[in-house]
Amino acid sequence: MKKSMLKLLLGACILLGASQTYAQKKAISLFNGKNLDGWKIYGTEKWYVDNGELICESGPDKEYGYLGTDKSFKNFELTVVFKQEANGNSGVFFHSSIEGTKITGWQAEVAPPDQHTGGIYESYGRGWLIKPEKEKEQYLKMGEWNTMKVRVQGDQVTTWLNGHEMITLNDAKIGGADGQIALQIHSGGGIKVRWKSVKLVPLKS
Repeated sequence: MKKSMLKLLLGACILLGASQTYAQKKAISLFNGKNLDGWKIYGTEKWYVDNGELICESGPDKEYGYLGTDKSFKNFELTVVFKQEANGNSGVFFHSSIEGTKITGWQAEVAPPDQHTGGIYESYGRGWLIKPEKEKEQYLKMGEWNTMKVRVQGDQVTTWLNGHEMITLNDAKIGGADGQIALQIHSGGGIKVRWKSVKLVPLKS
């Protein structure tokens, strides 16, 4: 009888642990495919939803623009699917804060070919922290759908582009911060980027 009870308790613990692990790994969709609920527009550039896609596009002012989450996130794995049209200079910010169109934080670069997509840039700080090796620039598919994953856990940041690891960075300043996730449209005009998925998995500290 005691052995049977122990087996039942052990089985329950295993099931509970498995369910908790699954819950921790469940993705949150930050973009609902319908509107900009959960986000805030910063600046005068264009952010809108068309046919289930989130689109950023240069406006008449041709300035920087951002679309930031209402919530802050610290440790996570973020996956975005994007397609660049025209210039395509954009980016995915994390641990950021925005005032007007001044953003502080870190950017996983989204840029035209040979301009370091997947690298990490610190805005209003140290500038480029790490760029992908030159041979990895080939993994960007300009004018096609791309998948970028950004994993931030503690001091470590890793990015992947279309399944290829681009960079790994260890930085105590990143580990000590948290903040909004934000999509960027670069200044200069003539930029258009489509996003059709923005999903986040929270991670333990």
